[in-house]
Amino acid sequence: MHSAPSVTYPVGRSRGATRILIVLWALGACCAGASCYLLDSAGWRQLLLVLSVAFSGVAAGFGLRRDGAAVLHFDGLCWSLTGADTTRSVRAAQASVALDFQSLMLVRLAEPGRARRWIWIEHRTMPERWRDVRRAVYSRAPSAAPAGDPWRATAPADAP
Repeated sequence: MHSAPSVTYPVGRSRGATRILIVLWALGACCAGASCYLLDSAGWRQLLLVLSVAFSGVAAGFGLRRDGAAVLHFDGLCWSLTGADTTRSVRAAQASVALDFQSLMLVRLAEPGRARRWIWIEHRTMPERWRDVRRAVYSRAPSAAPAGDPWRATAPADAP
């Protein structure tokens, strides 16, 4: 079996991820507004609900603004992420797909001893390398032990 190709892919702000986040926030805000409307008494619970919706919107806005351009690289064994913010660079990480919308993927990079990093990968960033990055993300990591001779695994132990 062949291993996945090494690939370099640019990542950064994702319009698709921004749209998903805005839609989810708007749905939550509508549900919070409906519950405040349906409950007669204006008390501390409704105030807490409105403040939590406002705080989550502000936090999401700052989080979206913070995402900068970076380069995701797979060398055949592990993943690395480098970019303008060198304090948050990731080396020797394992990648796993959390969400896959075919043209937009949410990928988790896990590096031993460090916090996980979540990144969005978009097809429109580099369409000519999209299939390569998908193959690399879904590939199994190669084992460290050599495979040996496959034909000897089925041969009898006393065979010459």
